Amino acid sequence: MATKKSSADMSFIRTAVIENAIEAQVVSNVLRQEDIPHELRSYHDTAYDGLFQMQLGWGELRTPEVFREQVLDILREIRGEN
Repeated sequence: MATKKSSADMSFIRTAVIENAIEAQVVSNVLRQEDIPHELRSYHDTAYDGLFQMQLGWGELRTPEVFREQVLDILREIRGEN
């Protein structure tokens, strides 16, 4: 019988750059509904008042590598790239 790994047992990798806070919320909601473990990391830095977000995007989406392609498909669908 196979056991399901918990997200604590999986290492997270940078999967995609998120463009803005709205996209971050939408992606996070969809991934929660799909039961896909994920982390969002904002690039905002109060010392620089968000300067890096203008250059690099809002932040990054991190997921376990086994979910990478599934998450990228979901992100493309959200962005209307399909």
